[in-house]
Parts: sequence; C-alpha cells; structure tokens
Amino acid sequence: MALQHASSGDVIDVRPYGARIDGAQSIALFKSTQLEVMRLVLPAGHRMPPHHVPGEITIQCLEGVVRVDVAAASHDLPTGHLMYVAGGVEHALTAIESASVLVTIAL
Repeated sequence: MALQHASSGDVIDVRPYGARIDGAQSIALFKSTQLEVMRLVLPAGHRMPPHHVPGEITIQCLEGVVRVDVAAASHDLPTGHLMYVAGGVEHALTAIESASVLVTIAL
C-alpha cells in the first residue's frame, strides 16, 4: 500500500509525541517536484550516518536533542531550534535524547 502524502490545504499535526515518542516512526509528509518534507524520529543514541542531498535542507528539532555534524563541526540542536544546510554538504545526525525533527528538502 502506497504512503498517502498530504495534499494542498491539508493540515498536518507535528506536535511533539512526548511520552509516545518511543513508539513513533519516521514518516514522509509531503513530496512534490521541488520540495520534500518528512518527520524523522530518532531514538536516543541512534545515528544517521554521513550523507548529502543535492538540494538545500532545513532541520527543525520538534522535541528532544539531536547533534548535527556538518562542515567539520558538531552542533547540538535542541527543541525549537532550526538549522540550514546547503545543498551537497555532507551531514550526519545523532540523537542525544529521543528526538523528532522536521526535515525540509528543496529538490
């Protein structure tokens, strides 16, 4: 069964999971020819290895704390903070504590 993405005008709930975060899963919320939006759930200690995407991205921490390694530096991204990463720049994420992040990619 194909994942149903949001349509124009749909309202998407991205409030923190809170105590339910350990049972939550990552999900693609929207994808078009120019933009992709996903919510990543990272259990404490989970690492997304170094990678890059062609388009520019933003990473917004919705809850928890995630460490972002980018351009030979590490930055902790706590709840409520957002980071921009230029297209093609290698980056990695590590959940310092269970976290969910909203990732937007310009395609």
